[in-house]
Parts: sequence; structure tokens; C-alpha cells
Amino acid sequence: MTKLRHLLGATAAIALLGLAAPANAATKNVVLVHGAFADGSGWKPVADLLIKDGYTVSIVQPPETSLEDDVAATNRVLDALDGPAVLVGHSYGGMIISEAGNHQNVNSLVYVAAFMPEVGESLGKLQASNPAPARTVVPTKDGAFLLLDRATFHANFAADLPKAQADFMAISQVPLSVKSAGGESIKPAWKTKPSYAIVATNDRAINPDLERSMYKRANATTIELKAAHTVYISQPKAVVKMIEQAASK
Repeated sequence: MTKLRHLLGATAAIALLGLAAPANAATKNVVLVHGAFADGSGWKPVADLLIKDGYTVSIVQPPETSLEDDVAATNRVLDALDGPAVLVGHSYGGMIISEAGNHQNVNSLVYVAAFMPEVGESLGKLQASNPAPARTVVPTKDGAFLLLDRATFHANFAADLPKAQADFMAISQVPLSVKSAGGESIKPAWKTKPSYAIVATNDRAINPDLERSMYKRANATTIELKAAHTVYISQPKAVVKMIEQAASK
């Protein structure tokens, strides 16, 4: 009888070990969040490489109507996942992932030429603290939304892309609401979760020095790439390398 109890106890212990996830299991879900004036299709080069490497990729389409709306859109995607994820944001997408990153399915964060706010900071406040080299944002006639000037879009937003591609992005912009630009960070997830970041050294939409200072204060694992603001399109392999580094931890 004693031997039987020992045998049953050992069997139960083995079963529990089998149900537990390995401590160092790689994260296989990646959620990509675009920034202001762009849409999710820009992530295609990154998504294609991640899918090829075996990751399950989801792309959020934030409405850019308010920071709260954009976080809610991201949380809906995170809710649908079957396991942990790396949450990636470009540009204004960094504001979004800083809040949505508190979701239980998020293991780590990756900021790609993105805003990385402290509590109480907004996109507008951060831009004002260290202005971008180019200031080409124009309001819509009703004053409720912002767009980039089409004539200078290529030079100031996507200088490392072919002109035809940049021109199409310019005419297909997603307007950013003034409300989104003023949305303040409440609980930045980077304070409690591992964070990684990419500085685009030729960025004219966000000052590269602002990127450096935000990433430094957050103690994010950071690399610098010689690229314009659209580094996620022009250098997808380098971006994927950092995402996969975040996924492997």
C-alpha cells in the first residue's frame, strides 16, 4: 500500500510537470501596432519574415481617434491570443503599446522609432520637449485631426523608401486625431516588462535624440539603425532580429 501511494504521488508530480510551460519557452505570438498617418499594411515586410520563422503574427489597426480607443483596439487583438506575445509599436504606436502592454498576454515590448512615454506624457508633450527636425504636420479644416504635408512626406517621413511608395503612403494617410496626440500615459508597461528599442538615426518625424533619451530612462535594450522614420519598412530584417531577441527571453 505504501509503495502504491509513492507510485501515485510520483505519477501526479510528473503529470504536473508535463502541464507546466518551460520556464524559457520562446514567445511565438507577435502583435504589431502601426503609428500615426500610416496603416497596418506597412508591417508586411516584417510580418512576412516573422511568419517564415514560425511566429504567429497579428496586426492591429488603431482608429487613431483617441489613445483610449487605440489601446482598446489593441487589447481586443491581445484578448484573442492563445498565449503570450511580444507587443511591437512604431511611432505613435509606442504610446499605444505602453498602455496595452499591461495586458496579461504581453511578455515584452519593442519600440521601433517610437514614443516611450512616462506617466502623464503625451505625444504632443514629448514632441514639444525635443522637436522633430521636420515640422510638416497640418490640421484638417475642422481642426480635429492632423495629417502630414503631402509635398514633403517623402523627405520627412519616408526618405529611405522609393518615391513612388512614399507618394502612395502620402495619399493614403490615416489622420491622427488631436485627441490622440493629447492622450496621456497612465501606466507605462515598460516599467514592469522587458523592453527593447530601435533608434532611427536619420529620423525627421521624431528627433533621434528624443528617442535616445526615452529609451535610456526606461533602461530599454537599444540599437541604432541608419534609417528614416519608416525603418520598419526599409530594414525589416534588423527589426525582426530585435523582435525575435525579445521573443527569446
